[in-house]
Parts: sequence; C-alpha cells; structure tokens
Amino acid sequence: MSILIKDVRYLTRDGVRKGSIYIEENLISEFKANEADVVIDGRGKLAIPGLVNLHTHSPMVLFRGYGDDMELHEWLEKRIWPLEKKLTKKLVYWGSKFAIAEMLLNGITTFNDMYFFMDGVAKAVEESGIRGFLGETLLFDKGVKETKKLVKRKYKRVVPTVAPHSIYTCSEELLEWARDFAREKGLLIHIHLSETRKEVYDSLKKGKRPVEYLESLNFLGESVIVAHAVWVTVNEMKLLSKRKVSVAHCPISNAKLASGVAPVPEMLKLGVNVGLGTDGAASNNSLDLFQEMKFCALIHKVYRWDPTLANAKEVFEMATLGGAKALGLDAGEIAEGKLADMVLLNEKSVGFQPLFDPFSNLVYSKPRVTDVIVDGRLVVRDGKILTFDVGETLREVERVIREMVHR
Repeated sequence: MSILIKDVRYLTRDGVRKGSIYIEENLISEFKANEADVVIDGRGKLAIPGLVNLHTHSPMVLFRGYGDDMELHEWLEKRIWPLEKKLTKKLVYWGSKFAIAEMLLNGITTFNDMYFFMDGVAKAVEESGIRGFLGETLLFDKGVKETKKLVKRKYKRVVPTVAPHSIYTCSEELLEWARDFAREKGLLIHIHLSETRKEVYDSLKKGKRPVEYLESLNFLGESVIVAHAVWVTVNEMKLLSKRKVSVAHCPISNAKLASGVAPVPEMLKLGVNVGLGTDGAASNNSLDLFQEMKFCALIHKVYRWDPTLANAKEVFEMATLGGAKALGLDAGEIAEGKLADMVLLNEKSVGFQPLFDPFSNLVYSKPRVTDVIVDGRLVVRDGKILTFDVGETLREVERVIREMVHR
C-alpha cells in the first residue's frame, strides 16, 4: 500500500517544512508525488515522527488506580504481585489491547514491553497494527520456557526481547542465562536497574552497586536497555556510556512512587542514549508520552534550579530518536528512507497556537492526534482506530476485571 499526505507541514530535526510526503510499503519514499492508494489531506496538520514508549508494562492498565500513593517495594509486594497471581492469558490480551488503544491515540507507534503471558500481548499487537518489542518477564527463576517460545514464533510487528526483571528478583544464574541467550539469538535485553535507594543499598551489602554488579557479569552492552537508572553515580553513568547501554527514563512513575529524579542531564552530557517511557499505567497512571515529555522537561529544571536543562527539542528527541536508537529502529525522524512511523496532529487546535516553536508546543502544550501511521499502514484516521473495536475492548476489559477481582 502507498500513502500520500498532501500539502502538510512536517517536522524535521531542523524545524518545520511544507510539502507532500509519499510512503511506499513501510518506508518514507519521497516528498514529491501526485497519487497513491490512500491520499490524506494534510492541510492544517503537522506531521511528526511516531513516538517510542521505551519502557512499559501494557497489561497493567488493568491495575490503573489500584494501590496508589505507596512506596515501590510495598506497592509491589502488597498490591501488585498478589493481583498478578490471578492473571491469565485472556486478561493480559484484553488489558494490552486496551493499553494499545490508549498509546495509539496518543501518537505512540512503538512500545517496549515487559510482562507475563506475552503471547497474549503479541496477539494484541498483531491485531492492532502497532509495533511491539516484547519480553516475557524473567522473575524468581521463572520465565525461561516462555521466553524461548516467544522467540520461536513468527510475527509481523513483534520483536522478541529478553527481559530479566531486575537484579533483586533474578539470581546470578538467571541473569547469566539472559545474557547468553540474548547474545546467541541477537536479541535486546530489557531490565529494571537502580530504580530505588533500597535496590542500591541491598546491592551494596553484597559488595557492588547495581551497574557495577552487571558489569562484573559481562552483562552490559549496546543491546541492553535499562529502565529508570535513578540512583546511578557519575562513574556508573560513564560505564553505561562506554558500554553503549540505553536508558529508558520514566519521570512520572519515578515521581509518583517517590523513587527519585534520574540524573538525565548528566547522562546526556556523558553521551548516554536516553529514551522516554511511561512505565505501566498502574504507576503513572497514563500511557501518554506527551504528558511524559512535559513532566520530563519540568522536573529536571526545578530539581536543578536551571530552566535551560532538558530543553524542548532535547526532550522531544528522547521520545523519538532516543527510543528508536535504543531499539535499533531506523526511525524517529521524518526523512527519506526512514521507517514510515508517523503521527499527524491538528495544528490548528485550541491550545496549540500560536506556533512560534514546534518543539516547544509539542512538549509543553497538548497536541491533538488525528492520524497515525505504523510501518506504512494507516491505523488511526480522524481520531478513530481503524484496526479494532475500542468499544468492544473496553467492555471486555470491564468484564475480565470483574472476573479477576472475584477470583
């Protein structure tokens, strides 16, 4: 299928340009064309690269608002883990499908997910048209069998990953298995790291800080994405940079759980690749990277008393190029030859004008998404998802939640 977006203003790394964007198969082909299978009138719209949610747990949308205002480890042990014992593949499928609806309508074209029953999430990804990097959580020496199964299956827009939960829930043997299996299969590794002070203190009792511990296992590398990295030292940041590890920064979740403020400005100065993630809807409570961008910019300014930090363009590139680079996608910008992951916004919407600086409005205002293209396929048109029935999904989510709570 080919798509032509006519007379549209589109965002490049250098600013806004105007013209027509032609998409052939799943690539941006050229900026001058007259006809295509699908033609979109781009007048009054702004085209931006698709947003990349670099760290989330999509089925946890089922737990939105459940167990708020608690410290992380208490929240996990007393609220989340007991409820997760009741999960089934059906629950995970409907929960992830509902989460995908929220992400698509917020301009997210790719997400990096870690959870259980990931074959259910994969089914939702394939049906919805979004792109998902999916890893079965390796937790307390479980998940190896499911990870191997996920890797064997063939998908269109699902990329399997290896997802050890954290250093405090995985044995050294399990972390070493994850390292070796990922390298053997050429897969990305997705792991929580240095999210809380408690995690660091517990690690230090064993002799090393979390980043140092993973380094001692020869675990770190370009294929590793660490979520949070809130409590890392300068030396640890230098090590992450040296090993070309990417960081998924989740500022809203970190603030809500009072985990802390990750030293992102310092990471960027040291050359660490940083992307943005929402975390799960149980600890955010939204799957909205526009919200995440705004909060990211604000929290670093106020935390350092410096309004020049985390500027709008820098933060927007975290949500696009940073995430794409971490996942090895040739995407994150609108340019010829790049993957056709693109979002159209209503440029004339109230709250988005005047448009002195597009990066500023994208980060500090609330854009309205009208159309979403993923991998060259139109999946949202005029604010409506084309690939599945959102109303049916909501009804099923309400039903399966009642079943889960009853059990």
